[in-house]
Amino acid sequence: MAKLKGPLFSFNASGKLADSLVYFPWKGLNVVRQYVIPANPKTALQQAQRGYLGDAVDAIHDALADATHPIKQVDITAYATLALNEEGPRTWFNQACKLWVDVLVAALTPCLYADFAISDKKANSIDLIAYLHEETASDLAAGKFYFGTSRTALIHAAAATVTAGVSVKLENEDCSAFLTAGQKYYVQFKPDAADPCEGANSGIYSFVAE
Repeated sequence: MAKLKGPLFSFNASGKLADSLVYFPWKGLNVVRQYVIPANPKTALQQAQRGYLGDAVDAIHDALADATHPIKQVDITAYATLALNEEGPRTWFNQACKLWVDVLVAALTPCLYADFAISDKKANSIDLIAYLHEETASDLAAGKFYFGTSRTALIHAAAATVTAGVSVKLENEDCSAFLTAGQKYYVQFKPDAADPCEGANSGIYSFVAE
């Protein structure tokens, strides 16, 4: 890519020249590069990957539009928080897509989590719930909520009650062994190893224990 001064005898230039060169601004500079037609290979693997991504996008849109338990701002924030643990910038939407695609690639059942709520934040009687949007309803069988004072160190676990195809929750759960009133905590649901939805983790939520 070459830097230019007065490209094409002008102050600036942009666009294609005879299927040979492309002139465009880049980071405040006038530059030129060879004109190239992007490749669009359609191998079976690439087609499958595009299909996975299309499935993920459709699933997220459906969950956002769900009339009963849609993805809400609290869930968007949770996926965005999880994205902060990944390398490079990533939106909440891209993070949710990646989780969905990764689970599909592993030949397992992806799942989104929505309408998260904590109705009781007392350390000795936690009540929280997240609703499920699975690719195949009722596949999720077992998992845990993981807690920590850092989004990167969720080291305490409590087994969730799974209502097949509906929700995962803790009900009147005594977590006083690792929760302290007045402290901010992060919490994430993860299906157990060998569960049909293994890897289909939720975003990372936060709350202050009471």
